[in-house]
Amino acid sequence: MSLLIEWNDSLSVGIQEIDEQHKVLVNLLNELHEAIRQHHGREASVEILNRLADYTRIHFTVEESLMRILAYPDYEAHKKHHEDLIQQMQDLQERMNHGDAVSFELLHFLRNWLTNHIMEGDQRYVEHFLSRGAQRTWQKKGWLERFWS
Repeated sequence: MSLLIEWNDSLSVGIQEIDEQHKVLVNLLNELHEAIRQHHGREASVEILNRLADYTRIHFTVEESLMRILAYPDYEAHKKHHEDLIQQMQDLQERMNHGDAVSFELLHFLRNWLTNHIMEGDQRYVEHFLSRGAQRTWQKKGWLERFWS
């Protein structure tokens, strides 16, 4: 399989729960990339994009909940970045529902948005989260891992 994004340490925020969720997003983008590359058809791409959009919403909800619980001072700006991507994904889903195909250009946009968001925006909250008691690794399996595995 040809990867659009290869997970590596530069994408890690060092908090296992969040890293595991980011890996799911990376895997979904790679799955969408492969479906387009292999010409699996519009229906397959739409189904993967819908799963990507759903999981993105879940991930953003988790991150934003942690930001509120841990009193992250840049919460509003970070939430705005999330809202912008959700809107862009909804626009894409709407276009695909009207017959448009997902293009490699769009995939590269999503890849760049995700990697930049993780490496810049998400990295900013790590020290704050850790200073407020977030753990780097799971004490036991989290609900999200059990649910999405």
